[in-house]
Amino acid sequence: MSGLPAILKATEEDIKLLLSAQSHLGTKNCDVHMEPYVWKRRADGVHIINIGKTWEKIILAARIIVAIENPADICVISARAFGQRAALKFASHTGAQAIAGRFTPGTFTNYITRAFKEPRLIIVTDPLTDHQAIKEASYVNIPVIAFADTESPLKYVDVAIPTNNRSKHAIGLAYWLLAREVLRLRGTISRSAPWDVMVDMFFYRDPEEKAEEEAAAAAAEKGAGDDVAGSWAPGEANPVEWGAEAAAAPADADWGAEASSADWAAEPVATESWGA
Repeated sequence: MSGLPAILKATEEDIKLLLSAQSHLGTKNCDVHMEPYVWKRRADGVHIINIGKTWEKIILAARIIVAIENPADICVISARAFGQRAALKFASHTGAQAIAGRFTPGTFTNYITRAFKEPRLIIVTDPLTDHQAIKEASYVNIPVIAFADTESPLKYVDVAIPTNNRSKHAIGLAYWLLAREVLRLRGTISRSAPWDVMVDMFFYRDPEEKAEEEAAAAAAEKGAGDDVAGSWAPGEANPVEWGAEAAAAPADADWGAEASSADWAAEPVATESWGA
């Protein structure tokens, strides 16, 4: 990072975030075009990505994104589930368009399709899973920025950001850092103050884990309601017992006892005694 100005260099906190998210861990395979971004290879065969190169490419990509006058002309693509939430969050904060999920063939080349787009720049999460978008972008001369792992092919990729794109934390952090740098270069947020958006918002969340959290929250609320209903002082009336008494002794039973058929039948007997 010696070639960057002092204001654009990574802070110690940024390096800690990249290391804690395991952004430096590559795969056992390494593409020939990704070799310049590899620092070393571990004894188990896993390639270690140079974090300094990752930060330099994030700054370069952010400067390219800021050069686009209309943010809506930028398209963020992620067919991989781990990167869909990050792509949507990046698009919402920077004003770009997002394609999360399956990429419809012909989106960039066939103007008849309903999802036809003409972006000036595309950002892909994985060159392997998003190969269709990269291929169509090459047909219509659209620059491509890609988050690339050590085994990712870089054909038709103009700017490769070396990072671990198989981990939900690493890819979420990469999108978060890129979005923060874009907003800083635009002047939207200050470089001296921390960004108020947490990096956790860019992380993928498993639907099953979310459902379990909602069920646990509902059970906690139900338990709190039961505690309120069952908490009463010894000198006060228990609302639960009062409801049971009201249900056990309805008012209709008393009215029926007072006005029974035997009492009504006794009245004609008194009338006959008047005639006598």
